[in-house]
Amino acid sequence: MQKNVEKMTVDYSPNFNSKKRDKNKICYLIYHYTGMKYDKLAIKRLTSFNSKVSCHYFITASGKLIQIVPDLYIAWHAGQSNWGNHKSLNFKSIGIEISNPGHEFGYKKFSDKQIKCLIRISRSIIKKYSIKNKNILGHSDIAPLRKKDPGEKFPWKLLSKKKIGIWHTINSKILESSRGRKSKLNFKKFQFYLKKLGYHMEYSNLNELRKILKVFQMKFRPELIDGKLDLECYKIAKSLYNIK
Repeated sequence: MQKNVEKMTVDYSPNFNSKKRDKNKICYLIYHYTGMKYDKLAIKRLTSFNSKVSCHYFITASGKLIQIVPDLYIAWHAGQSNWGNHKSLNFKSIGIEISNPGHEFGYKKFSDKQIKCLIRISRSIIKKYSIKNKNILGHSDIAPLRKKDPGEKFPWKLLSKKKIGIWHTINSKILESSRGRKSKLNFKKFQFYLKKLGYHMEYSNLNELRKILKVFQMKFRPELIDGKLDLECYKIAKSLYNIK
């Protein structure tokens, strides 16, 4: 750990695979919110044998860092998940849970202290395991039919300025003028862009496709989350596709 993330306590969970993994297997960083009202409840769930869930790091409401499972053990945070050609991302990822009541209990903005802590621990993990920006994801990215976290208030744009994750490069005024415009859109091409990013697109049900689009909007166009394809979303997807 770097010096600026050494202030960390531990509260270990029994919910992990007992066999250590090769550090070279770690290539994803996954962000979650807890979806629980209080830190105490979240920690209890993450460390309870009966819950069958855990993570590697937990960031409290006040921005304190707690390690729940050591990095080289597989924590149970991603569940059934897909990204690119990979399934069951628990095996290849580090999971960070951030205290937030979530959409069910009064979803709120993440605090400055939480984000500062997240940036510090993320930078340390990225450096330690050479994680690519395109492999820094939200739980909803890898499980869009089941999950909404970390949600539309998560500061992906800010993190990208800190070289954590990806963001598009399109001028905001150009995007705003494209919002709601639906003429001459190639939905198949849009699906292609999302699939190339890593989203699992093997769905034919329209409701499922709308869920994926909502997840994409929560992350890259949080100003309007309607599950409908417009020119703004199309341009964003195309811009992200061109990021190396």
